[in-house]
Amino acid sequence: MPHAVILVLLAAAAALLDPTAHGCGVPTYPPLARVVNGEDAKPYSWPWQVSLQYRSGSQFFHTCSGSLIAANWVMTAGHCISSLTYRVVVGEYDRSVSEGPEQIIPINAGDIFVHPGWNDACVACGNDIALIKLSHPVHLNDKVKVGCLPGSGALLSNEYPCYISGWGRLYTGGPLPGVLQQALLPVVDHPHCSQTDWWGGTVKESMVCAGGDAQSGCNGDSGGPLNCQGVDGRWYVHGVTSFVSSRGCNTFKKPTVFTRVSAFNTWIQETMSQNS
Repeated sequence: MPHAVILVLLAAAAALLDPTAHGCGVPTYPPLARVVNGEDAKPYSWPWQVSLQYRSGSQFFHTCSGSLIAANWVMTAGHCISSLTYRVVVGEYDRSVSEGPEQIIPINAGDIFVHPGWNDACVACGNDIALIKLSHPVHLNDKVKVGCLPGSGALLSNEYPCYISGWGRLYTGGPLPGVLQQALLPVVDHPHCSQTDWWGGTVKESMVCAGGDAQSGCNGDSGGPLNCQGVDGRWYVHGVTSFVSSRGCNTFKKPTVFTRVSAFNTWIQETMSQNS
């Protein structure tokens, strides 16, 4: 491909990641604040939240969450992807009923791009991120919006207030909720999270930790966003939910670990531009 064409495509992809593109990161229905231990999210307050579902027989079932980062692109975790048939549902809130705003988009098998460095046998090796190109663009509206991505290399300070959102289990071994949940997860920066009595060397610099003990993600939250509000008032997806402790979702000094999105901007841009 001619060099000039590559530059044009990369510029187009960079525009998709522009914080001002599509009015990203500004919910029409602002989220509730200061929810500590998890609670029903305000309906459609995380409008980039998606449900990734797989087909079993004639039905589809929720397996992971994801974030809408362009009208036809979703970001999720690499460990959420296998050789199954998937679809994405945007505009979802209560999965137990059809509420009207849902948009169901099929996924073509060749339009799922798992980071080449992801290794199913080594979650601690990092690179737990994947992109999904939708078979057609979603209709952006007051209940379906694009999430902002942070700038390359962006890091959050210790105890920076962020929110996890998803339909994951309410506690270790607990039920999957019908209604979208959210919880306040303050960031645990790398110097703290990598201490030997925390996650130690398991946590890489391409990851970000948040929460811990009573505040955590759980099975079913995988692939979903760590939502952090910037000084500009917009919400940025700083993390992709990756893993929790094998001892349980709510384990002392074992905060939820996310793929740090700002470590993968180049790969995201290149993947989107090369498959536009």
